Amino acid sequence: MLPHFASLVQSLSAVASCLLFLPLTVNASLETTSNTPSSRPNIIVILADDMGYSDLSCYGNDRYTTPHLDRLAAEGMKFTDFHSNGAVCSPTRAAFMTGRYQQRCGIDEVITADPAAGKRDRLGLPDHEITLPEALRESGYRTGMCGKWHLGYTAQFNPTKHGFNTFNGYVSGNVDFHTHIDQAGFEDWWHNTELHPEAGYSTHLITNHAIEFIEENAGGERPFFLYVAHEAPHYPYQGPSDPPVRGPGAQEPLKEKAEIQRAYREMVREMDKGVGQILTALEAKKITQNTIVFFFSDNGGTREANNGLLRGFKGSLWEGGHRVPAIARWPGTIKAGATTSQTAIGMDLMPTFLELAGAKTNEERKLDGSSLASLLTRQTPLAERTLFWQFNQSMAVRRGSWKLIKNAPFLSRIRQKKAANEPTVALFNLEDSIGESVDLATTMPDMVEDLQTQLEAWQQDVRASHTTSAE
Repeated sequence: MLPHFASLVQSLSAVASCLLFLPLTVNASLETTSNTPSSRPNIIVILADDMGYSDLSCYGNDRYTTPHLDRLAAEGMKFTDFHSNGAVCSPTRAAFMTGRYQQRCGIDEVITADPAAGKRDRLGLPDHEITLPEALRESGYRTGMCGKWHLGYTAQFNPTKHGFNTFNGYVSGNVDFHTHIDQAGFEDWWHNTELHPEAGYSTHLITNHAIEFIEENAGGERPFFLYVAHEAPHYPYQGPSDPPVRGPGAQEPLKEKAEIQRAYREMVREMDKGVGQILTALEAKKITQNTIVFFFSDNGGTREANNGLLRGFKGSLWEGGHRVPAIARWPGTIKAGATTSQTAIGMDLMPTFLELAGAKTNEERKLDGSSLASLLTRQTPLAERTLFWQFNQSMAVRRGSWKLIKNAPFLSRIRQKKAANEPTVALFNLEDSIGESVDLATTMPDMVEDLQTQLEAWQQDVRASHTTSAE
């Protein structure tokens, strides 16, 4: 742990309380306190795709059990107020990779696989962005990724161009779990920058590659960073025994609700089993105590998911679109069985892991995320800050328990009466209305004005720093 770094993070967060936000800084060229694995933890991030807030039994799901993720929570810290940066896939992944709002690098929408959209070959994570794997690799880590990338389709955007030593998986938004054909009809399973078809259910392949990486890198002179980006439980809804829906032998996708729910359960179950196999691999290599495992979802669940009491689903800025399950485990360092209600977000992981890895910052580089290191290791509360979301025309801002949402679909359904010229703005105290059903906008105009002012300032800031990839 670096006390000076932690002090800097908390000082900046304190300033943010008054000045909206003041970004952290990072440089691609990093110094480290030590190069020995014993003093620097291995880091594994496991990302679910479209998982609902209550899809895990440790988050209240009574429809089925997820014993391995439940074990992860029992042995670590469970977040009840963790958020994805985006309401859909690509934006959250961009923010996680860079520690910055995704709007800064121009990825504020899904990067589509369809060539007809005219963006398949042009959009992706810009090469001038400093990513988490780049920073960790520069500081001495071995880096590997398996699973879903979704931050650019062409070789210039490949994970190996953004700091990963190795990559096994797919680059599109989703593939058939069996044939690995994407939604535009392209074969999409890669080893680094080369197409590399593999037979097997994608969840199983992703887990197998994760275990191979652990076995190859455990006990070496360098610690490792492993990013395990699952496809489950994203569409297409296919359990291990369901037929393909794209490519050879394809059949019609499941349509009956009961069959979709059955396949969804199986998809979550297989991913949960994979988590258990990863934990077993760590135990076999005797590196459990020196490995951080962090699990979260890239956005809220679809209508097939269990979002519990939350309103909305993936694609919306209601809580159901971006409040997600998140669990951190580091035996002996993170208190077992801890639960935190502190508000955190996906872009916080980059500064968190850089601090825990002993990375120092030398040159200015805006990071919007805040380190969670002290929260994880000492349960130190985070300084209050303001967080922002934007997707299409919808926007949201959160400070403390207060949330303002603008231009959200079905907003007018909250009110019984709505004037023709009334702006589509609603205000909620999430402490009292987690389901966002009690709109206080008309009774607290000063709070609405304050949050809107902060939102407008944020929009101006990210627009000023906005960069695009190859456009």
